[in-house]
Amino acid sequence: FSYRVASKSRELTHVPDKKWEMEVSSFATPADKLIGTAHAVIEKSPSDFRGFNLLAAALMQKSRETGDFALNNKAETALTQSFSLSSDNYEALKLRAKLLLTFHRFPEALEAAKGVQALRPDDHDVYGALTDALVEMGDYQPAVAAAQKMVDLRPDTASYARVSYLRYLHGDTEGAVTAMRAAVEAANPQDLESMAWCRVQLGRELINVGHLNEAEHEIDHALFLFPGFHAALAAKAYVRYLAHDSNQAVDYYERAYERVPLPDYSVALGDLYSKLGRQDEAKKQYDLVDFIERSGAIQGTYSRQLALFWANHDQRLDEALAIATNERRTRGDIYTADVLAWCLYKKGRLDEAKASIDEALHLGTHDPLLLYHAGMIGNARGDRRGARNYLKQALALNSDFDILQADIARQTLAKIK
Repeated sequence: FSYRVASKSRELTHVPDKKWEMEVSSFATPADKLIGTAHAVIEKSPSDFRGFNLLAAALMQKSRETGDFALNNKAETALTQSFSLSSDNYEALKLRAKLLLTFHRFPEALEAAKGVQALRPDDHDVYGALTDALVEMGDYQPAVAAAQKMVDLRPDTASYARVSYLRYLHGDTEGAVTAMRAAVEAANPQDLESMAWCRVQLGRELINVGHLNEAEHEIDHALFLFPGFHAALAAKAYVRYLAHDSNQAVDYYERAYERVPLPDYSVALGDLYSKLGRQDEAKKQYDLVDFIERSGAIQGTYSRQLALFWANHDQRLDEALAIATNERRTRGDIYTADVLAWCLYKKGRLDEAKASIDEALHLGTHDPLLLYHAGMIGNARGDRRGARNYLKQALALNSDFDILQADIARQTLAKIK
């Protein structure tokens, strides 16, 4: 990669030792203030499309803060009103590309981003949506070029974060940490949600390189900056699990789920209950997963996670495979290839599973879950040597990469030694 990511070394900001896990305070967040400003602009000038653009952007930010996906639907309504007042206003076109990404309408998002790029090729913000859409479509080399252009135009939090993710995908985990540190340093101190998100992502990247204490520090800092942030609570739960503190892990997963009932949190909590022998509680969480995915504003958004959940738990395997196959038609990234491979494996279609997992691994991503899937598929196909190598790599990267699947990896590896 030719990413020219400026890196400065500085000591981590100290986080006070006092209890930071307070309830969300009553002060207005930056998104709340923007929503209020937007409504004031609209009330003063109802025929000015710019007020509706401001409202759409604020609602999308509030959705990120709270995990309330329904706010994106309201943002779409605001953009519709903006377009009715000015059908070709640039800011609305750019926001539409970003909004399509949140709805997982990736082919449409890509076309929208390309259209906006053609209008203003020197707007660095356009390249963020373009990079994201290209990554989800599996067009990685163009995604690298778009991210590089974004950094060249403006090296800021948004561009550094995309550099970090692309470096991770291509197996450069240390480079991913470096780029995410740069994203943290460049974050706007007035945007607490963005600062917290960056520190959560940095924490996750540090987990990938085995720096658990430093990872937890970053996650704690995120919760100090933005108390009750659901992504930080879930990250804290995971890092507590890695530290073999299951009781605290349960507590933080429960709190994350209470803040935002996402399928990821329900699955993790169910798996943790199951591992602790609390089967009745695990079943309650598992029963929620399908309901969460198929209800309300987030319908279809977590299809890939639903397919993976069913495959992991040997449930509804025909539906899981159908979902993964359908997802693959419009989403060409490595993680969709991985989920499809896993569903094919569970259905005994091993040659197809092998082809799909090879595609998932083609970037050299150091993700233990991908390597675990490759090992299990290899073992089922009789490739004991390959299976052993993949499973060893997965466990070497993170011996507890998944609450339940890591145990299966160890058990399988023991049998094929």
